[in-house]
Amino acid sequence: MSSSSEAKRRKKNMPRGVRIFDTTLRDGEQSPGCSMDSFQKVQMALQLEKLGVDVVEAGFPIASNDEFESVRAVAKALKKPIVAGLSRSDKGDISRCWDAVKEAKKPRIHTFIATSDIHLKHKLKITRNELLKEIQQSVSFARKLCSDIEWSAEDATRSDWDFLVEAVKIAIEEGASTINLPDTVGYIVPSEFKQFWEYIFEKIPNYENVVFSAHCHDDLGLAVANSLVAIEAGVRQVECTVNGIGERAGNASLEELVMALATRKDHLDFQTNIRTREIYPTSRLLTSTTGVRVQPNKAIVGRNAFAHEAGIHQHGVISKAITYEIMTPKSVGRPSNTLVLGKHSGRAGLRKRYEQLGFKLGREQISSIYPNFTDLADKKKEVYDEDLLALLQESRSVEGENYYYLEFMQVTSSTTTQPAATASVKLKVGNEIESDVGHGNGPVDSVINAISKIVGIDCKLVDFNVSSVTRGRDAMAEVYITVEFDENLQIAGHSSSPDTIEAGAKAFLSAVNKYTLARNLKKQKNKKT
Repeated sequence: MSSSSEAKRRKKNMPRGVRIFDTTLRDGEQSPGCSMDSFQKVQMALQLEKLGVDVVEAGFPIASNDEFESVRAVAKALKKPIVAGLSRSDKGDISRCWDAVKEAKKPRIHTFIATSDIHLKHKLKITRNELLKEIQQSVSFARKLCSDIEWSAEDATRSDWDFLVEAVKIAIEEGASTINLPDTVGYIVPSEFKQFWEYIFEKIPNYENVVFSAHCHDDLGLAVANSLVAIEAGVRQVECTVNGIGERAGNASLEELVMALATRKDHLDFQTNIRTREIYPTSRLLTSTTGVRVQPNKAIVGRNAFAHEAGIHQHGVISKAITYEIMTPKSVGRPSNTLVLGKHSGRAGLRKRYEQLGFKLGREQISSIYPNFTDLADKKKEVYDEDLLALLQESRSVEGENYYYLEFMQVTSSTTTQPAATASVKLKVGNEIESDVGHGNGPVDSVINAISKIVGIDCKLVDFNVSSVTRGRDAMAEVYITVEFDENLQIAGHSSSPDTIEAGAKAFLSAVNKYTLARNLKKQKNKKT
């Protein structure tokens, strides 16, 4: 039997289950503006556990003390998924990674090194033989610490395939049970990726004893397509992120991968453990945590993913949704845009509706949200499910360690006077109330200037985006901003309110609070050292 026929036979007999390896907290967090503190990482990790991912890559422990503590906090918090930490091949890195994840129920060390000649020459500056020795030593050392080892060949798709096979065999022999061959720079195309995996499986006779993984980047917009091709070829773990965030153009999008498998079972007969109704809530939680929103036409989770404007589309959907919707909004946890609650609704009704949307909230959580809900219901004639999600995200954004909270705001503006706008602002700082007045070219500018005077931080507004959460003149406004602080540090902020100016003020405070927290942690770290 030829090697090609043997590979096809093995692929046919392989299990149909596909592991979802989520790297939102590691590769995803490396996106500009997407950094998270320890509290936010744990909250996101718990939602990923609820989503049903098999592996949560919690971070890169050697990067900093804060990152180490964040990874350790995630490892302690999760009960079901494997918790992985990433490390380079250095023994110090590997030891630090193990210290961070060892308290997890299911710990994993994920160690990597580049295998392409491009990286060997320009980054690592070592020979191929030196690299093979490094792989042998690093995987062997990691295996002595942890029973679950994943080894990755950075830039695998631009490596010499025969040399890559040699490297993979060494990693397997030294105890790696998961082999990840990433398309690190999003270079390969699907037809070539298919050939790549078929070649790997032909040349490695014992690959059935190891789970092979694909980690695809989206530089050419092919990350999801390449991941699906890898699965068809025999890969049984795919590495992805919520909303497709990640380095440069991002990673393969978890929601797109999972829903492609769920929707096209006629062609892609594979299973995952993902609870698809948790997809949209997970996407929204990530958006509110990082302040980085998805584009409106983003597949599955974008605002327009289930919107129909053209008359012929509307007619078709009204007659039968399947005419233009290949999946239902409910299948991914998206609410329908209908009137659900009003100002006469009580806490019980609010709690029940959140349960229907997939959020089981306790009495204290409902009590904290309810005043904002009644304020919103007084201002709006209609309260939609999207409004409720925005309120929930707003309440979550102030849980934890916020330093400043908007207590009061009054703005006057004019087209005939200079300055064009004046804002009076009161902030709650601990148990104290501090106030000041700001002037600017417009309402948002004046409010931000007033807040800046109170908090005493020099910064610059780099980006300001506002969108409507729901329809109508009284729609909930969602504001995403980017603020530049000292040392060219850019931090994202996000908030929502029926009042656009208020949403902008709260979004700015969100960024200020993140910066203040980071600055205080840095001071504490310096004191310890």
